[in-house]
Formats: sequence, structure tokens, C-alpha cells
Amino acid sequence: MKICIASDSFKGSSTSQQAGEQMARGIRRVFPDASIKIIPIGDGGEGTVEAVIMQMGGSMREITAAGPLGEPVKASYGIAGSTAVIEMAAASGLTLVPEEKRNPLITTTYGTGEMILDAVRQGCTRILVAIGGSATNDGGVGMAQALGYSFTDSKGNEIGYGGGSLDQIESIDASIAADLSGVEIEIMCDVSNPLCGPKGASAVYGPQKGATEEMARQLDANLNHLARKTEEFLGIDCAEIPGSGAAGGLGFGLTAFAGGTLRSGIEAVLEAISFSGEIKDMDLLITGEGKMDGQSIFGKAPVGAAQAAKRLHIPVIAIAGSIGEGIEAVYDHGIDSVMSIVNRPMSLTEAFAESSELLADAAERAMRMIRIGMGLH
Repeated sequence: MKICIASDSFKGSSTSQQAGEQMARGIRRVFPDASIKIIPIGDGGEGTVEAVIMQMGGSMREITAAGPLGEPVKASYGIAGSTAVIEMAAASGLTLVPEEKRNPLITTTYGTGEMILDAVRQGCTRILVAIGGSATNDGGVGMAQALGYSFTDSKGNEIGYGGGSLDQIESIDASIAADLSGVEIEIMCDVSNPLCGPKGASAVYGPQKGATEEMARQLDANLNHLARKTEEFLGIDCAEIPGSGAAGGLGFGLTAFAGGTLRSGIEAVLEAISFSGEIKDMDLLITGEGKMDGQSIFGKAPVGAAQAAKRLHIPVIAIAGSIGEGIEAVYDHGIDSVMSIVNRPMSLTEAFAESSELLADAAERAMRMIRIGMGLH
């Protein structure tokens, strides 16, 4: 039996690779001679760089970049051949800002731009940018400033960091911006929010970054001002593109200032690692993530992997840390069965602490059911 394990990370307990190894232990308790291939995957969130670069045979590169508050931080990204994989959260993420200092009026994506520029200087011609987990609401202006764009106020001075400064923009100058004409930038994004409005970056995501209602209104107006000035000076209108509001408008900024293309994170990952070719001879795919529910069909890694498997007529089992409301939706999107790792009443703390054995046990239970099925006529 040939089995591929392609799981997302179980956040707080296991990386994609670790989850795969733990599931493999459970499989071998039932099918000791099974041929098992582990392919770490991610959908643009935490762990995506590690998963993709590991599969592509690349390596990690660390640079010093500006953090969300402008202070220097160590930020790592992956390089495999001419492809770079970057998580914006490595330099501009919410976890880099202490809760008491979270303020999207002043946080910047400048460090994300520094990572992109470094990747270009390393000779990368394809850059995948995962834009989840941001601390920012600056429309990608900080990122663009790092690439050489100039955003000046009425006195000709460069504006400061953060979404709170965007209303000061009177002019945008791209004359000394880095030449990215030979670089393909793919923006890994799985939300459809526009830049502005009630479903925009500020209204929907601003509060989790420290914005009050009043701040969110100000930030929304400032992003709208940025969009108008971008159209005026660059002739680019992309504020309504689904996903332009992701990561505090970084989706907009990467599109407008870096020529990026918004696409599904898991689709970009699976393409980068040639997933369909890797699994074409498999008898079974096992995937998983920390929580599966009705929302998992919207760009989550397990469903993306399952859909690729189904196109090859490969059955799919998902193993989840917990199963939530609307789980039946995944059965129409490539997953044949879902099994929870929880085997008794337990707290989240207990589940994290015992995740290694729980994953192995869940995989074993799944294999025992398969063995029963193999004997039925």
C-alpha cells in the first residue's frame, strides 16, 4: 500500500513534518510494510515557508529587517533555486508586537519589502509571499518604501510609518523604485476582502491589531486616500480586487507597487512543490489540520490537497485536532472521511501535551477501519 501524508501544521503542537511523522507511526502499527511518503504543506499561514522549502530542497536565509514598529528584527525566508518563499509575518507580524503596543496607526510593512528586495538581490525571479498574521494597516506603503517608492506630503517630505500617515500623501514617485519587471510575485491570500469599506481591511481586521472603532474609521479613510493617489499617480486601480484588503491592505500594495498577483495560498504551494506529480501513484492520501469545519473549504490546505488527490481518483482521509460545525461540507470537496484525534474528554492543554500520541492513535484507528473495509465483499 502506498500512502501519502500531506498535512498542514497542528498549530501549537506539531509542524507539518512532525504531524506526518506521528501519523506514519500509527499507520505502521497496522500496515508495517506500507510505503509512506510525507509531504509537508501549508496554505500561506504559519509554517508555509518551512513546508514548501523542505519539499523543494531549499534552505532558509536570515536577514535583519525593520519590524512592525520600525525596530530591527531577525527575519527568515526560504530560497529554493530561483524561487523565494516569504511570510510577511516574519518581519511585519502581529506576534512581533507586544499586546500593549499594538497600534495599526504606526505599524509598517517596511521589513516585508526588505525581504522581497533581498530575495531579488539573491537572484530570485519567482517570489511567493504569504500575507497572513499581519500587525499592519498601511496598505503596503511601508513595503513599497523599502522597494524605493517615495510617498511625500504637501511639503515634499517623506511620510512616516503606519496607516495613520497615509492621508498625508500628496505625491507618489516610482522613479527610483526597484525594477521588478523580471520577477513574478505571487501573493498567497485566502480572504476576499476589498481594501476599503465595511468589509475592508480596517473594519474587519483592524480591531485585532489594536484599532478602536474611531481608529478603524480613520484607517479606512486613509486607505481610501491611498487608493485615489495610487490611481492618480500610477494609473492603477485595484482597491476592489478581492483580497486587496488582506494583511491591512498589503494585498493592494503588492499588486499596485510590486506587480503581484493574488491567488489561493494552497494552490500556489501545491504548484510550487509539484504536488500532483508527487502523489500520482499513491493508493491513499491522509491530510489534516488543527481544526476542520465548514470554513475549511475556503482555501484551507487539507481541502486543497484533497481536491488535487480527487483529480487523480485517490481516496482521502483527514485527521483533525477538532471537528467543528458544518464539517459535512468537506465531503463535497474531496475528503472522504474525517477523524478527530480526541479520544476522550480533555482540555485543550491536554490535547496539545499529548498531540504526538493522539495523532498516531488516530492514524491507527483510521487504518484499522481501512483494513476492515479491505476484507468486505
